[in-house]
Amino acid sequence: MQIYKVGGAVRDRLLGLPVTDIDRVVVGATVEQMQAQGFRPVGADFPVFLHPSTGEEYALARTERKSGHGYGGFVFHASPDVTLEEDLIRRDLTINAMAEDDHGQITDPYHGQDDLKARLLRHVSPAFAEDPLRVLRVARFAARYAGLGFTVAPETLELMRQLSESGELQALTAERSWKEISRALMEDRPDVFIQVLRDCGALKELMPEVDVLFGVPQPEAHYPEVDTGAHILAVLQQAARHQLPLTVRWACLTHDLGKDLTPPGLWPRHIAHKRRGLNLIKAINERFKVPRDCQELALLVGEYHTHGHLALELKASTLLELLQSFDVYRRPQRFHDFLAACEMDARGHTGLEDRDYPQAEYLRGAAKVALAVAVPPLVERGLQGKALGEALQLERLKALQSYKERY
Repeated sequence: MQIYKVGGAVRDRLLGLPVTDIDRVVVGATVEQMQAQGFRPVGADFPVFLHPSTGEEYALARTERKSGHGYGGFVFHASPDVTLEEDLIRRDLTINAMAEDDHGQITDPYHGQDDLKARLLRHVSPAFAEDPLRVLRVARFAARYAGLGFTVAPETLELMRQLSESGELQALTAERSWKEISRALMEDRPDVFIQVLRDCGALKELMPEVDVLFGVPQPEAHYPEVDTGAHILAVLQQAARHQLPLTVRWACLTHDLGKDLTPPGLWPRHIAHKRRGLNLIKAINERFKVPRDCQELALLVGEYHTHGHLALELKASTLLELLQSFDVYRRPQRFHDFLAACEMDARGHTGLEDRDYPQAEYLRGAAKVALAVAVPPLVERGLQGKALGEALQLERLKALQSYKERY
């Protein structure tokens, strides 16, 4: 029985990056031998065990062959006869197909170290094209390591293109797709993830609502980059730069979907694109079974982001309606996330990345003023039910009017 660290633990150590998760593969062992040593089996599809003391995962070396469509369409074979090289060749990228023993000795049959030095994301074997999930994984790795200069090898990008055109991406479950998408959006360069998907034709298969934004023009006076798709990438990059949460990053990706529905004859203006885009945001939310908090913020940002930009021009009554739309009295954080998305939208322009955004501070102040309106004095006046609600609204409106006059 021989035990090796494999995959990301080896890759990241060689890159000088922190190692968080450690995967181990066991060569030359049977299920019975593992259980005899106290390892607890947990794998449903292939033999994976938990260490009796540390709880870390150990997987038996295995081979696989394609048996159907999609991510789950594989038959696995694990036995003591499976070699380390046979186990490594089924992995996606050469930089993930290295192993390290307890003495620090590296086994690298597919030249992963060479590709680390060349900063290339290259597939291990033609079997790469059997698993559609790898398209998303490679794009995610590109987003993670773009800052180190990594790019996708041309021949790997071609295989990704073939996978995208094969229809196999449609076999991915919503859950698996969202897991990769959400992880990629939280990488340092989520814009690279979207760009790589577009480069290989996967974006139009998975998120056609986003793909069609490339080539849609916007007014150059407000959008120096002109292209709506390029703007979306810039907004995502700003969201990552400011280390914003997943809810905000998803909203940044989807906020301008309605601009594709503008008739070309009206370009580059996009009047009422916000409301027109809501059904598209709903569709993409449903397709990937996006978590509720991400869904809700995406829809609110899609509908109201121009309110954020025009905040200082809004009437007090419109300010009040905006605060109510976000249920700011019970869910203040959602409103703050909205302001963050609006700020990223404003900064997602060529040459304007560090611009001031006073609208955010103004709207935070408006929310604070509305929240400060006290209910007890109204109750003491004998108001209740509908009358109490109307009086509370009136007092909040007065407070916002006063705030607007003072600002």
